[in-house]
Parts: sequence; C-alpha cells; structure tokens
Amino acid sequence: MNDEKLSLDQIAAYHRDGFLIVKGLFDQEEIGLLRTACKADKALDDHSFGKDDGSGATVRLSLWNHPGEGIYGMFARCHKLVDSVEQLLGGEEAYHYHSKMIMKDAKVGGAWAWHQDYGYWYQNGVMFPDLCSASIAVDRATLENGCLQVLRGSHKLGRVDHVLTGDQAGADLERVAEAKKRFELVHCTMEPGDVIFFHGNLLHASDRNNSDHPRWSMICCYNYKRNDPYKEAHHPRYTPLKKVADEMIKQVGIKRFEDDSSNVAWLDTKKDASARVLKEKGAAS
Repeated sequence: MNDEKLSLDQIAAYHRDGFLIVKGLFDQEEIGLLRTACKADKALDDHSFGKDDGSGATVRLSLWNHPGEGIYGMFARCHKLVDSVEQLLGGEEAYHYHSKMIMKDAKVGGAWAWHQDYGYWYQNGVMFPDLCSASIAVDRATLENGCLQVLRGSHKLGRVDHVLTGDQAGADLERVAEAKKRFELVHCTMEPGDVIFFHGNLLHASDRNNSDHPRWSMICCYNYKRNDPYKEAHHPRYTPLKKVADEMIKQVGIKRFEDDSSNVAWLDTKKDASARVLKEKGAAS
C-alpha cells in the first residue's frame, strides 16, 4: 500500500463486512523490527497475563494504554495506520484507546471465545460502537496456529450480551449459534506485515494453536474524539494522538526501543488503573 490511502472500494467493503484486510501494509524490515523487539522484550513478558479459554488452554497477552516513543508507539502512531483508521471512521479524529500484544505460543496457545470488543468497551462508558481495531500480523497467521475468524457483516447485529467462558467474556452462545447461520464465517489468514481493520461490534474468535509455530499479533485499538467516554475506566478518555512519519519505525528500531521501553503505560489488571492514575504516575506519553 505504501503511502496510498484506502480506496473508496476498501472503505465500502469495511462498512459492508465489518472488517478489511490490507496486505503488506508494513514491509518485511518494519515487521521484522517489531518481531525482534517484542520477542526479546522482558517488560512485555513480565506484564503478560493468561486468559483461560474454558478448556484449560491459555492465551497470553499484554496491554498498554498510551503508545509512547518506542517501536510499539511508532507502529500505533504512524500515518499509514492512523490515517487508514480515520478514513474508516468517516474522517473523524482518532485517538489511541489501547494496544495489546496477543501471544499465542506454539502448541499451548489457547482459543478466544466468540465476542465483540464493544461488548467489553460498553462498560467503560463508550457511547457508540464504531471503534476500529487494527490487528498487525507479527507472525504468519494460519488455520493451524489459530488465525482470527470473523462473521462477515455481523457488526450490524448491534451489541450482544456477553457472559464468562473460562476467564474470557464471550458473546451469548445462543445468539452466536444463530449468527453463524446467517453470516459467512471467514478465516483471516495473514502474512507478517498484513493488517486487519475491524469494527467494534464485529463478532470474532480464534481457535487454539495446535501447530509448531507461534502466532503473535499486535492490536492497536482506536476511538474517535466525539465518542469520548463519559466516565473514567481502565482505558483512557480522549487523549490527542501525535502522529509520526512512517519512516520513524525504522529510525527508532531496536536500539531506541531498548532505551525507552519503560515509557509504555502497561495496564495492571490487578489494580485496574484508570488513565488518570497512569498519567499521574508519569507512565503516559
């Protein structure tokens, strides 16, 4: 895609289907820097926690609220990602709601139950469901290692009730079963550097990783300014996002990341810290 904007056809497909896959949004050098950095990042590992999928298998993930100045921040703030999100949000100003690294390790990485992201974010005081998440394939995503699955067009259902399945909040299983009869199931296989953009109400899930290959992905979630939550929660209210040139990913690289990884505002799920507390601690960008 390089410096080109999304086409009108791509934008229309996103609003029709609830998702859009953009191949090769990040080149192999860029995604290689991210892969090397995250898999050597002790802080990322130390702040990871597991989510039982109800079968005894666990998915690991780490979350942070503000993007910072390291390589994670360069991905989350670069023009080609954020500008694409803003196009999909109808030209609205976007801000970084949070990011997470999903670490689905070989043979042991668990499944994600069917859910909508807005099924969680509704509880945070977010009024409208039209948030956009961008999932960046750090590793190759295949059927065998538990690639993302979506129900095409299911974002038009509206918000579905969510209940606990293991440690995960999943969409009501009766409603999901009926949705599967009406919407096409799509397995989103991806190569490193591909990105899938998806709507906050899109039903999505993934199977456990039964392969010999890991499937890591970094998901950057964005809200728009006019959808500022009406109350404090563990993800931030509107915080202006300073975009950076795409070239900054390679300029920051691994050395810069190692120098300033401490500025990542890791989300402590035990304390459930609000954005205000994170800022008071000096962890926000």
